[in-house]
Amino acid sequence: MTFQSIIVPKISTVPVHEPRARAILRWLVREKVIEEQLSTCGRTGNRMGYAIAEGARKVVERPQLLPYGQPVNGLEVIYKRCIYTPTEGFLEEAGCAECRREVGVELFASLEEWMPGISDNFTCPRCGHEDDINGFLYLQPCAFSNLGFIFNNWGEAGFKPSFIDAFADWLDQPVAVVQVKLQDN
Repeated sequence: MTFQSIIVPKISTVPVHEPRARAILRWLVREKVIEEQLSTCGRTGNRMGYAIAEGARKVVERPQLLPYGQPVNGLEVIYKRCIYTPTEGFLEEAGCAECRREVGVELFASLEEWMPGISDNFTCPRCGHEDDINGFLYLQPCAFSNLGFIFNNWGEAGFKPSFIDAFADWLDQPVAVVQVKLQDN
């Protein structure tokens, strides 16, 4: 089983997302949270990722649960539009930030327009409030963005709030931390 902690900006289209991601990677390397060179420590695609480094211990609540020595332990960066939701028990419930009424069915149906980039926004069918899809209220952490940072097998260690705050500062956006459990092949 692979446990992923995914840090995602709460905005559909992060401006200049690739240069911003590179700046974050440089910061994480400087802090020795990840290794500088790519290696086969990822899970998806060609399995390339940035391996866990010794400084990762200072950004999590339970460093003894970090995946040192595991083959899948790296950070993968996703540069394309993706939907980030938990894989187990996700309720697909959402509410309007304006009228506070349930809009989950309609909002998740709208992802067919969101995914190809037809629109970043969703309009509440109850009150007409329009906002970036990330501006609506979700019962469980999730996010929709063209940028995501997947920390493979770091989930059980739990990021410190100060690290999440610093990550949001580097992104210049609020972030969600989405926890995902995946069956290994």
